[in-house]
Parts: sequence; C-alpha cells; structure tokens
Amino acid sequence: MRIAVHQMTSGALPATNVLEMIGAVEAAARGGAAMYFAPEMSIMVNRKRDEARLHIFNEAKTESIERFGEVATRNNIWVHLGSIPVVHDTGPQLANRSVVISAKGQIEARYDKIHLFDVDLKSGESWRESSAYVGGDTPVILNTPLGKMGLAVCYDIRFPDLFSAYAKAGVDIITLPSAFTVPTGAAHWHALLRARAIESECFVIAAAQCGLHEDGRETYGHSLVVDPWGEVILDMGTTPGLAFVDLNLDKIPEVRQQIPVHQNQRAIAEPRFYE
Repeated sequence: MRIAVHQMTSGALPATNVLEMIGAVEAAARGGAAMYFAPEMSIMVNRKRDEARLHIFNEAKTESIERFGEVATRNNIWVHLGSIPVVHDTGPQLANRSVVISAKGQIEARYDKIHLFDVDLKSGESWRESSAYVGGDTPVILNTPLGKMGLAVCYDIRFPDLFSAYAKAGVDIITLPSAFTVPTGAAHWHALLRARAIESECFVIAAAQCGLHEDGRETYGHSLVVDPWGEVILDMGTTPGLAFVDLNLDKIPEVRQQIPVHQNQRAIAEPRFYE
C-alpha cells in the first residue's frame, strides 16, 4: 500500500501553507498513494500568538478543512492533516487537533493532542504549550485503507501508556505528526519512533516540520516511516518535500507471529516497594 509523506517548513500564513499542501495532495494522488500525511501544525507555524490567533477558528469555521475535503474527493485519496490549531469546542483556549479525511471528503476522525509541551531546554528554548492549548483526554482509533490506525501528535511520543493502549487494541498503524525541536530531535527522535514501532509491532508514520521557519523557530525534520520490526524504511532528512513509500502490510502478522508480545502480555500489578 503506497503512502505519501509531506515534510514541510510551514510559514505564518495559513493560505500559503494550504496551497502547498493541496498541491502535495494532488501529487500524492498522481503518484498512486492511498493516503497523504502532513506534519504537526501543517497549516501554520507562528509562535507569535497574538498574530497566530487572528487565523485560528473553531473547526466548523476552519475553511481549509472543507477545501481538503474537496481535494480528497476530487483525487480519491485519504488525507491526514497532521495537526492544525483550532479553537477548542469549549473555548476560548485552543486544541492541537489531528483531522483525518476520507477519499469521500468526510472527516473520519479527530484527535486532540493529549500531552502538551511545557519544557525548558538547555539550549535556552522555553515552551509552554499549555498557556494557549487544552490537552485532549482520549486516544482515537479509526479504520483506514491501511488498516486500523491510532492517532498521536509529537510530544505524545514520550508517554508509552498511550501507545500501550493502541497496542492492546491491535492497531496496524500509528501516526505521529511532529514539529520536534532540533536538540530533542537529534537526541531522541529516531530512538523513540523505533521503540514505539517495535513495542506495538505496527507501522509508525511520522511526518515532520523541518528547517528555519518565518517565526525564527527551527525544527528537526527527518520525517520517518518505521516498520513493525523497527526498521526505518523512510527518512526524509532535513529538506522539505514529498516522499512515497510502499508499506508491506503483510509484515505486521509476520512480526507478531515471530515475537508474540500481544499474546504474552500479562496484567501488571502495582509495584511492591521495599524500604
């Protein structure tokens, strides 16, 4: 099953990014992809929140979603928007929301990023995602042409309980659209993504932001696709663009038969502490 992964250096204006993405979706369809994957914050990267807020609306009023539905229908391709900022359903804070659109143009699933990036890095970078965003509270699984898919976003990667829930549900694919910082990406990106694939015995698809953005942010890139054995079958490096990869979905049952962790897993009691 062929997929297309879009590595982006998204700018501050949604209209510009959306045009680029529409072109990429159309190119993905021409290239025979069944599904297109975009990175986190695909339609806008702008840490100047007062400016960014002028372009963020609730989901029903986010025109780009409707446009992507039309493009998906016209090109008979599924579209994973990575994640986009929307006004949270309860307002006034925001949600970092993954939206998956079918080839019929319908929203098949939405997932709000659960774990918010509140960190102070040794590089001097400080991030407080929770000052503007509300975290989600529910893992999301949907059926796609690739099989059963579990949704996650960026910082979620560091919290194995989420992926354990997906593994127990028997997902075939996990998606992790991201905008990793350069220091954390260089240290942990490949290791964490391979670990998530190995422990879940499924494919992991992680479209990423890359390079220097208009707002001065720099992201790591290296959009990856990892197979259920933990082998990296796509690494897009640090250059924006569209890449294709063919997933051998037969590898999922092969790996699960070879190392049957799903059958061997046992319920774990609370730890006993010895003083």
